[in-house]
Amino acid sequence: MAGMSDGEAEFVDRMGLFMERVGGGRTMGRLYGWLMICDPPHQSLTELAAALEVSKASVSTIARQLQTAGMIERVPARDREHRYRITSGGWTQVLRIQLEGVRTGLETIEFGLSIVGDRPERRTRLEDSREFFLFGEFDTDALIRRWEEYRTRDRGADERSPG
Repeated sequence: MAGMSDGEAEFVDRMGLFMERVGGGRTMGRLYGWLMICDPPHQSLTELAAALEVSKASVSTIARQLQTAGMIERVPARDREHRYRITSGGWTQVLRIQLEGVRTGLETIEFGLSIVGDRPERRTRLEDSREFFLFGEFDTDALIRRWEEYRTRDRGADERSPG
């Protein structure tokens, strides 16, 4: 890939495979991976397209998706071209979006329970799903809180340590 060392290219490709495994696209993962390691840390659409050897239109579409997900942000630039960089807390934002999906699933299951009446065989299947979604909602909220507390403590320790 243009302008990348062999190790950087391998990392970018591995991020593509990782993102694909978790439900995103390979190019999305490659773009995110490159933004994690590129120098300077903000890149234009043209620079991203050249580095990843994909079309600028593809990069633009994916950048909008990552921006909507809260994983990257557009930064001011002197030229007219959009520039992007990684946002702090991007993975936390992904979890929050997933949590909203869990909540939608829970609402759907609750609706299902309201229409099946007292038929035990049908209710049991729905109630099992409801319990899973309730657990997921509780556990994801708790995970995000614990992560934010951890990061606050971790950053505080970094600021206090002699440098």
